[in-house]
Amino acid sequence: EPKGATEVAAFADFARRNVANGVHSGSGRTAPEAEDTDYYPVALTREAIKPGVTFADPYGHLFVIADWIPQSLDGYGVLVGADAQPDGTIGRRRFWRGSFLFTPDTREVGAGFKAFRPLRYRGARIRPVKNAAIASLPGMTPHSMQQYQGTTDDFYDQVEALINPRPLDSQQLLDVLIEAFYEQVKRRVISVQNGEDYKAERRGTIAMPRGHAIFETTGPWEDYSTPSRDMCLLIALDTVLGFPATVQRRPERFGLPAGDGLAAAVAALERHLDSALTERRFRYRRSDGSLQELSAQDVAGRARDFEMAYNPNDCVEVRWAASEGSDERATCRKRAPGPQQRRMSDYRKWFAERRRPAR
Repeated sequence: EPKGATEVAAFADFARRNVANGVHSGSGRTAPEAEDTDYYPVALTREAIKPGVTFADPYGHLFVIADWIPQSLDGYGVLVGADAQPDGTIGRRRFWRGSFLFTPDTREVGAGFKAFRPLRYRGARIRPVKNAAIASLPGMTPHSMQQYQGTTDDFYDQVEALINPRPLDSQQLLDVLIEAFYEQVKRRVISVQNGEDYKAERRGTIAMPRGHAIFETTGPWEDYSTPSRDMCLLIALDTVLGFPATVQRRPERFGLPAGDGLAAAVAALERHLDSALTERRFRYRRSDGSLQELSAQDVAGRARDFEMAYNPNDCVEVRWAASEGSDERATCRKRAPGPQQRRMSDYRKWFAERRRPAR
Protein backbone atom coordinates (compact mmCIF):
# COMPACT_ATOMS: atom_id res chain seq x y z
CA GLU A 1 0.00 0.00 0.00
CA PRO A 2 1.43 3.43 -0.90
CA LYS A 3 2.56 5.27 2.21
CA GLY A 4 -0.12 7.55 3.62
CA ALA A 5 -2.74 6.43 1.10
CA THR A 6 -6.36 5.82 1.98
CA GLU A 7 -7.86 2.41 1.27
CA VAL A 8 -9.68 3.83 -1.74
CA ALA A 9 -6.50 5.39 -3.13
CA ALA A 10 -4.58 2.18 -2.49
CA PHE A 11 -7.15 0.12 -4.38
CA ALA A 12 -7.17 2.62 -7.25
CA ASP A 13 -3.39 2.35 -7.44
CA PHE A 14 -3.59 -1.45 -7.45
CA ALA A 15 -6.26 -1.45 -10.15
CA ARG A 16 -4.29 0.97 -12.31
CA ARG A 17 -0.97 -0.91 -12.02
CA ASN A 18 -2.05 -4.55 -11.77
CA VAL A 19 -5.51 -4.88 -13.27
CA ALA A 20 -6.18 -2.24 -15.94
CA ASN A 21 -3.92 -3.67 -18.63
CA GLY A 22 -4.97 -7.27 -18.07
CA VAL A 23 -8.71 -7.12 -17.43
CA HIS A 24 -10.81 -5.22 -19.96
CA SER A 25 -13.87 -5.58 -22.17
CA GLY A 26 -11.88 -7.60 -24.71
CA SER A 27 -11.20 -10.27 -22.09
CA GLY A 28 -14.54 -11.86 -22.89
CA ARG A 29 -13.95 -12.04 -26.63
CA THR A 30 -12.12 -15.38 -26.50
CA ALA A 31 -12.61 -18.50 -28.61
CA PRO A 32 -15.59 -20.48 -27.25
CA GLU A 33 -13.70 -23.77 -26.94
CA ALA A 34 -10.64 -22.24 -25.27
CA GLU A 35 -10.10 -23.38 -21.69
CA ASP A 36 -7.46 -21.06 -20.25
CA THR A 37 -9.90 -18.14 -20.18
CA ASP A 38 -11.88 -16.13 -17.64
CA TYR A 39 -15.21 -16.79 -19.37
CA TYR A 40 -16.89 -19.65 -21.20
CA PRO A 41 -20.06 -19.77 -23.36
CA VAL A 42 -23.36 -21.06 -22.03
CA ALA A 43 -26.55 -22.42 -23.57
CA LEU A 44 -29.40 -20.21 -24.76
CA THR A 45 -31.76 -20.93 -21.87
CA ARG A 46 -33.30 -18.81 -19.13
CA GLU A 47 -31.47 -20.93 -16.56
CA ALA A 48 -28.06 -20.32 -18.15
CA ILE A 49 -28.45 -16.62 -19.01
CA LYS A 50 -28.89 -15.35 -15.48
CA PRO A 51 -27.89 -12.06 -13.84
CA GLY A 52 -24.12 -11.86 -13.61
CA VAL A 53 -23.53 -13.62 -16.93
CA THR A 54 -21.65 -11.46 -19.42
CA PHE A 55 -22.31 -10.76 -23.09
CA ALA A 56 -19.28 -10.04 -25.28
CA ASP A 57 -19.88 -8.56 -28.72
CA PRO A 58 -17.50 -9.26 -31.64
CA TYR A 59 -15.82 -5.88 -31.25
CA GLY A 60 -14.98 -6.06 -27.56
CA HIS A 61 -17.89 -4.28 -25.88
CA LEU A 62 -19.12 -6.05 -22.78
CA PHE A 63 -22.50 -6.21 -21.03
CA VAL A 64 -23.40 -7.80 -17.71
CA ILE A 65 -26.86 -9.34 -17.58
CA ALA A 66 -28.81 -7.51 -14.89
CA ASP A 67 -32.42 -8.69 -15.02
CA TRP A 68 -35.17 -10.55 -16.83
CA ILE A 69 -38.49 -8.69 -16.96
CA PRO A 70 -41.17 -11.31 -17.76
CA GLN A 71 -43.54 -10.88 -20.66
CA SER A 72 -46.93 -9.69 -19.43
CA LEU A 73 -50.28 -10.84 -20.74
CA ASP A 74 -50.63 -7.79 -22.97
CA GLY A 75 -47.02 -6.59 -23.29
CA TYR A 76 -43.49 -7.69 -23.97
CA GLY A 77 -40.62 -9.03 -21.91
CA VAL A 78 -37.17 -7.48 -21.57
CA LEU A 79 -33.70 -8.91 -21.03
CA VAL A 80 -31.68 -6.14 -19.39
CA GLY A 81 -27.92 -5.71 -19.55
CA ALA A 82 -25.68 -3.12 -17.92
CA ASP A 83 -22.68 -1.59 -19.65
CA ALA A 84 -20.15 1.19 -19.22
CA GLN A 85 -18.57 3.58 -21.71
CA PRO A 86 -15.03 5.00 -21.70
CA ASP A 87 -16.43 8.46 -20.94
CA GLY A 88 -17.65 7.18 -17.57
CA THR A 89 -21.34 6.72 -18.34
CA ILE A 90 -23.05 3.57 -17.09
CA GLY A 91 -26.38 2.45 -18.46
CA ARG A 92 -28.96 -0.31 -18.73
CA ARG A 93 -29.84 -1.66 -22.16
CA ARG A 94 -32.51 -4.01 -23.35
CA PHE A 95 -31.41 -6.94 -25.47
CA TRP A 96 -31.99 -6.44 -29.16
CA ARG A 97 -30.11 -6.63 -32.41
CA GLY A 98 -29.16 -2.96 -32.35
CA SER A 99 -27.22 -3.14 -29.06
CA PHE A 100 -26.14 -6.73 -28.47
CA LEU A 101 -24.08 -7.42 -31.58
CA PHE A 102 -23.37 -11.07 -32.38
CA THR A 103 -21.83 -13.33 -34.98
CA PRO A 104 -21.53 -17.12 -34.83
CA ASP A 105 -18.22 -16.87 -36.69
CA THR A 106 -15.49 -17.93 -34.25
CA ARG A 107 -12.45 -17.74 -36.53
CA GLU A 108 -11.22 -14.53 -34.91
CA VAL A 109 -13.41 -13.98 -31.85
CA GLY A 110 -16.00 -15.64 -29.67
CA ALA A 111 -19.00 -13.41 -29.05
CA GLY A 112 -22.10 -14.18 -27.00
CA PHE A 113 -23.28 -15.00 -23.50
CA LYS A 114 -20.56 -16.21 -21.17
CA ALA A 115 -20.25 -17.18 -17.52
CA PHE A 116 -17.23 -16.70 -15.27
CA ARG A 117 -15.05 -19.80 -15.27
CA PRO A 118 -14.69 -21.50 -11.87
CA LEU A 119 -11.22 -21.87 -10.40
CA ARG A 120 -9.63 -24.58 -8.27
CA TYR A 121 -6.81 -24.22 -5.80
CA ARG A 122 -4.53 -27.23 -6.15
CA GLY A 123 -0.87 -27.77 -5.52
CA ALA A 124 -0.37 -24.20 -4.33
CA ARG A 125 -1.71 -22.95 -7.67
CA ILE A 126 -5.02 -21.58 -8.87
CA ARG A 127 -6.14 -23.42 -11.98
CA PRO A 128 -9.14 -22.83 -14.27
CA VAL A 129 -11.63 -25.69 -14.50
CA LYS A 130 -11.73 -27.33 -17.94
CA ASN A 131 -14.88 -26.97 -20.04
CA ALA A 132 -15.96 -30.60 -19.78
CA ALA A 133 -15.55 -30.62 -16.00
CA ILE A 134 -17.66 -27.52 -15.28
CA ALA A 135 -20.95 -29.43 -15.49
CA SER A 136 -19.87 -31.72 -12.63
CA LEU A 137 -19.54 -28.81 -10.20
CA PRO A 138 -22.62 -28.11 -8.05
CA GLY A 139 -24.46 -24.95 -9.04
CA MET A 140 -22.33 -24.26 -12.12
CA THR A 141 -23.77 -23.67 -15.58
CA PRO A 142 -22.32 -26.14 -18.12
CA HIS A 143 -20.19 -25.09 -21.07
CA SER A 144 -22.18 -25.04 -24.33
CA MET A 145 -21.51 -24.35 -28.02
CA GLN A 146 -25.20 -23.82 -28.84
CA GLN A 147 -24.80 -20.13 -29.69
CA TYR A 148 -22.44 -20.89 -32.58
CA GLN A 149 -24.38 -23.73 -34.21
CA GLY A 150 -26.70 -21.65 -36.37
CA THR A 151 -26.87 -18.36 -38.22
CA THR A 152 -26.95 -14.87 -36.77
CA ASP A 153 -30.72 -14.82 -37.33
CA ASP A 154 -31.05 -18.15 -35.50
CA PHE A 155 -29.27 -16.67 -32.49
CA TYR A 156 -31.52 -13.63 -32.25
CA ASP A 157 -34.65 -15.71 -32.87
CA GLN A 158 -33.75 -18.09 -30.03
CA VAL A 159 -33.05 -15.32 -27.54
CA GLU A 160 -36.20 -13.45 -28.55
CA ALA A 161 -38.19 -16.63 -27.92
CA LEU A 162 -36.79 -16.70 -24.37
CA ILE A 163 -37.68 -13.05 -23.78
CA ASN A 164 -41.17 -13.31 -25.28
CA PRO A 165 -42.36 -16.93 -25.14
CA ARG A 166 -45.76 -15.89 -26.49
CA PRO A 167 -45.66 -14.42 -30.01
CA LEU A 168 -45.94 -10.64 -30.21
CA ASP A 169 -48.06 -8.99 -32.83
CA SER A 170 -46.07 -7.07 -35.41
CA GLN A 171 -46.90 -3.59 -34.09
CA GLN A 172 -45.94 -4.54 -30.53
CA LEU A 173 -42.58 -5.79 -31.73
CA LEU A 174 -42.05 -2.68 -33.84
CA ASP A 175 -42.72 -0.55 -30.75
CA VAL A 176 -40.06 -2.54 -28.86
CA LEU A 177 -37.52 -1.84 -31.60
CA ILE A 178 -38.40 1.85 -31.84
CA GLU A 179 -38.11 2.35 -28.09
CA ALA A 180 -34.75 0.57 -28.00
CA PHE A 181 -33.47 2.77 -30.83
CA TYR A 182 -34.74 5.90 -29.07
CA GLU A 183 -32.91 4.89 -25.90
CA GLN A 184 -29.67 4.63 -27.90
CA VAL A 185 -30.20 8.11 -29.31
CA LYS A 186 -30.75 9.59 -25.84
CA ARG A 187 -27.62 7.90 -24.49
CA ARG A 188 -25.67 9.42 -27.36
CA VAL A 189 -26.78 12.89 -26.22
CA ILE A 190 -24.94 12.32 -22.94
CA SER A 191 -21.81 10.95 -24.61
CA VAL A 192 -21.53 13.82 -27.09
CA GLN A 193 -22.07 16.38 -24.33
CA ASN A 194 -19.35 14.72 -22.25
CA GLY A 195 -16.99 15.40 -25.14
CA GLU A 196 -18.10 19.02 -25.32
CA ASP A 197 -17.52 19.44 -21.58
CA TYR A 198 -14.04 17.96 -21.93
CA LYS A 199 -13.14 20.37 -24.74
CA ALA A 200 -14.47 23.34 -22.77
CA GLU A 201 -11.91 22.65 -20.04
CA ARG A 202 -8.92 22.06 -22.34
CA ARG A 203 -7.38 23.60 -25.41
CA GLY A 204 -5.92 21.73 -28.32
CA THR A 205 -7.00 18.94 -30.63
CA ILE A 206 -7.67 15.35 -29.65
CA ALA A 207 -5.38 13.06 -31.64
CA MET A 208 -7.20 10.73 -34.03
CA PRO A 209 -5.86 7.17 -34.41
CA ARG A 210 -5.41 5.58 -37.80
CA GLY A 211 -7.33 2.70 -39.32
CA HIS A 212 -9.03 0.16 -37.08
CA ALA A 213 -7.64 1.90 -34.00
CA ILE A 214 -10.40 4.52 -34.17
CA PHE A 215 -12.59 1.82 -32.60
CA GLU A 216 -10.11 0.49 -30.05
CA THR A 217 -7.54 2.74 -28.44
CA THR A 218 -6.89 4.60 -25.19
CA GLY A 219 -6.92 8.21 -24.07
CA PRO A 220 -9.26 11.09 -24.96
CA TRP A 221 -10.19 9.65 -28.36
CA GLU A 222 -11.42 6.45 -26.73
CA ASP A 223 -13.25 8.46 -24.09
CA TYR A 224 -15.02 11.05 -26.23
CA SER A 225 -15.27 9.85 -29.84
CA THR A 226 -18.25 7.71 -30.85
CA PRO A 227 -17.34 5.48 -33.83
CA SER A 228 -18.43 2.27 -32.09
CA ARG A 229 -21.58 3.85 -30.70
CA ASP A 230 -22.45 5.35 -34.08
CA MET A 231 -21.86 2.05 -35.87
CA CYS A 232 -24.32 0.43 -33.46
CA LEU A 233 -26.74 3.31 -33.96
CA LEU A 234 -26.70 2.81 -37.73
CA ILE A 235 -27.22 -0.95 -37.36
CA ALA A 236 -30.08 -0.25 -34.96
CA LEU A 237 -31.63 2.19 -37.42
CA ASP A 238 -31.43 -0.39 -40.21
CA THR A 239 -33.20 -2.89 -37.97
CA VAL A 240 -36.02 -0.47 -37.18
CA LEU A 241 -36.52 0.87 -40.69
CA GLY A 242 -36.30 -2.62 -42.18
CA PHE A 243 -38.92 -4.15 -39.90
CA PRO A 244 -41.93 -3.70 -42.24
CA ALA A 245 -39.93 -5.45 -44.98
CA THR A 246 -39.12 -8.25 -42.53
CA VAL A 247 -42.84 -8.72 -41.91
CA GLN A 248 -43.41 -8.70 -45.67
CA ARG A 249 -40.84 -11.47 -46.15
CA ARG A 250 -41.79 -13.62 -43.16
CA PRO A 251 -45.48 -13.01 -42.36
CA GLU A 252 -45.86 -16.42 -40.72
CA ARG A 253 -43.59 -15.31 -37.87
CA PHE A 254 -46.18 -12.71 -36.92
CA GLY A 255 -49.32 -14.73 -37.53
CA LEU A 256 -50.20 -12.76 -40.65
CA PRO A 257 -51.67 -14.27 -43.82
CA ALA A 258 -50.23 -13.63 -47.27
CA GLY A 259 -52.16 -11.62 -49.84
CA ASP A 260 -54.05 -8.34 -49.62
CA GLY A 261 -54.30 -8.53 -45.85
CA LEU A 262 -50.53 -8.66 -45.56
CA ALA A 263 -50.07 -5.63 -47.82
CA ALA A 264 -52.47 -3.63 -45.66
CA ALA A 265 -50.71 -4.74 -42.47
CA VAL A 266 -47.30 -3.72 -43.83
CA ALA A 267 -48.64 -0.33 -44.95
CA ALA A 268 -50.07 0.21 -41.46
CA LEU A 269 -46.69 -0.64 -39.93
CA GLU A 270 -44.95 1.88 -42.16
CA ARG A 271 -47.39 4.61 -41.11
CA HIS A 272 -46.97 3.71 -37.46
CA LEU A 273 -43.18 3.71 -37.80
CA ASP A 274 -43.18 7.19 -39.29
CA SER A 275 -45.43 8.66 -36.60
CA ALA A 276 -43.67 6.89 -33.72
CA LEU A 277 -40.24 8.15 -34.80
CA THR A 278 -41.60 11.68 -35.21
CA GLU A 279 -43.18 11.65 -31.74
CA ARG A 280 -39.98 10.65 -29.95
CA ARG A 281 -38.01 13.84 -29.41
CA PHE A 282 -34.82 14.91 -27.65
CA ARG A 283 -32.66 18.01 -27.29
CA TYR A 284 -28.94 18.71 -27.42
CA ARG A 285 -26.98 21.83 -26.50
CA ARG A 286 -25.55 23.71 -29.49
CA SER A 287 -22.20 25.50 -29.60
CA ASP A 288 -23.78 28.80 -28.52
CA GLY A 289 -25.50 27.18 -25.54
CA SER A 290 -28.99 27.13 -27.07
CA LEU A 291 -31.02 23.93 -27.12
CA GLN A 292 -31.83 22.20 -30.40
CA GLU A 293 -34.78 19.83 -30.52
CA LEU A 294 -34.75 16.89 -32.90
CA SER A 295 -36.84 13.78 -33.37
CA ALA A 296 -35.84 10.18 -33.87
CA GLN A 297 -37.17 10.67 -37.40
CA ASP A 298 -34.60 13.45 -37.91
CA VAL A 299 -31.86 11.01 -36.91
CA ALA A 300 -33.20 8.50 -39.43
CA GLY A 301 -33.17 11.13 -42.16
CA ARG A 302 -29.56 12.02 -41.38
CA ALA A 303 -28.25 8.44 -41.44
CA ARG A 304 -25.70 9.10 -44.18
CA ASP A 305 -24.18 12.07 -42.33
CA PHE A 306 -23.94 10.01 -39.13
CA GLU A 307 -21.31 7.97 -40.97
CA MET A 308 -18.91 10.86 -40.25
CA ALA A 309 -20.25 12.31 -37.01
CA TYR A 310 -18.04 10.59 -34.45
CA ASN A 311 -15.07 12.96 -34.19
CA PRO A 312 -15.01 14.93 -30.90
CA ASN A 313 -12.96 17.67 -32.57
CA ASP A 314 -15.99 18.61 -34.66
CA CYS A 315 -18.59 21.01 -33.33
CA VAL A 316 -21.63 19.49 -31.68
CA GLU A 317 -23.83 20.45 -34.63
CA VAL A 318 -21.73 18.27 -36.94
CA ARG A 319 -21.80 15.53 -34.31
CA TRP A 320 -25.60 15.56 -34.74
CA ALA A 321 -25.31 15.60 -38.54
CA ALA A 322 -26.80 19.05 -39.07
CA SER A 323 -26.74 19.82 -42.78
CA GLU A 324 -24.34 22.42 -44.11
CA GLY A 325 -26.05 25.78 -44.63
CA SER A 326 -28.90 25.02 -42.23
CA ASP A 327 -29.93 27.29 -39.37
CA GLU A 328 -29.00 24.51 -36.97
CA ARG A 329 -25.46 24.35 -38.36
CA ALA A 330 -25.02 28.15 -38.23
CA THR A 331 -23.75 28.06 -34.63
CA CYS A 332 -20.92 25.62 -35.44
CA ARG A 333 -17.61 27.13 -34.33
CA LYS A 334 -15.03 24.45 -34.98
CA ARG A 335 -14.34 21.59 -37.36
CA ALA A 336 -11.94 18.69 -37.05
CA PRO A 337 -8.56 19.35 -38.72
CA GLY A 338 -8.41 18.75 -42.46
CA PRO A 339 -6.19 15.64 -42.26
CA GLN A 340 -8.64 14.05 -39.81
CA GLN A 341 -11.60 14.85 -42.07
CA ARG A 342 -9.81 13.25 -45.02
CA ARG A 343 -9.14 10.08 -43.03
CA MET A 344 -12.78 10.00 -41.96
CA SER A 345 -13.77 10.17 -45.63
CA ASP A 346 -11.51 7.19 -46.31
CA TYR A 347 -13.06 5.26 -43.42
CA ARG A 348 -16.64 6.19 -44.31
CA LYS A 349 -17.18 2.98 -46.25
CA TRP A 350 -16.95 0.98 -43.02
CA PHE A 351 -19.96 2.83 -41.64
CA ALA A 352 -21.84 2.78 -44.94
CA GLU A 353 -21.41 -0.99 -45.09
CA ARG A 354 -22.06 -1.38 -41.33
CA ARG A 355 -18.89 -3.38 -40.77
CA ARG A 356 -15.65 -2.81 -38.97
CA PRO A 357 -12.39 -3.38 -40.82
CA ALA A 358 -10.27 -6.43 -40.11
CA ARG A 359 -7.69 -5.95 -37.39
